[in-house]
Amino acid sequence: MVARGRYDKLMPDTFSSAILRQPTPDPSDAAARAAALVFTRDIAAGWAARYGAGVLGVYLIGSLAHGGFSRRYSDIDLALVMDSADAATVDTMRADLDASSPELAAKTSLFWTDRAFSTGRFPALDRIDYLDHAVALIEREHVAPARPLLEEVRGALRGAFADWGALAGHFAGLDTLTPTDGKRYLRTLLYPARFVFSWTTGGVASNDDAVAFLSDRAPPGLDVALVARALDCRHAAADPGTLFAERATLRRQVEACERVLAAA
Repeated sequence: MVARGRYDKLMPDTFSSAILRQPTPDPSDAAARAAALVFTRDIAAGWAARYGAGVLGVYLIGSLAHGGFSRRYSDIDLALVMDSADAATVDTMRADLDASSPELAAKTSLFWTDRAFSTGRFPALDRIDYLDHAVALIEREHVAPARPLLEEVRGALRGAFADWGALAGHFAGLDTLTPTDGKRYLRTLLYPARFVFSWTTGGVASNDDAVAFLSDRAPPGLDVALVARALDCRHAAADPGTLFAERATLRRQVEACERVLAAA
């Protein structure tokens, strides 16, 4: 593993033509993205050296793979596929993340499974992201799960909907927005775009593509302009408090999406 502090430096992004095809981001986002790429590439190399053929592949998914990485709002999404996977090994790997960079480890979501995609943590939408958008950091053998069908995707969305609705109600009833809640608030505002895109297509998209899709296919009663302003806020890495005055609209956003569920 690499010593602490290395990932605070801007490093060149040269290892993946798939990544280089993304639009040029804001310079501050570019620096944060470059640091995240170095962090993940070195983590993957360390795991491959330690576990050998047991590591089939380590991949980027999420915004580092399909675009829109934000220094303020994005997580680092890593997908790990092993020949056989167990929780104890994965716990050791999580410790490697923290040993390399506690700051970036805190932003990292690790999705993991075995070659049959039969164990671990790899929900349906993340499997689709892996199938459609994954960028390999290390790949000894490419294995792919069966593509989740639309009904499985919709089942996952139904399962998550209550949590989003509760969070929307929570924010709608607040008097003030604390700094620690800003990221969750912005994600709550953006969620209708991701929900409608995945519910309709069975796929996974960047925030930009999901909001563009929503503009033509919004359910009745949904405030698309508010979702678009949330995307602008994300692009600018701005304070989501500028959108807090519209928090009551979240209740109507939930109602509009509930009608999508009811119509299925």
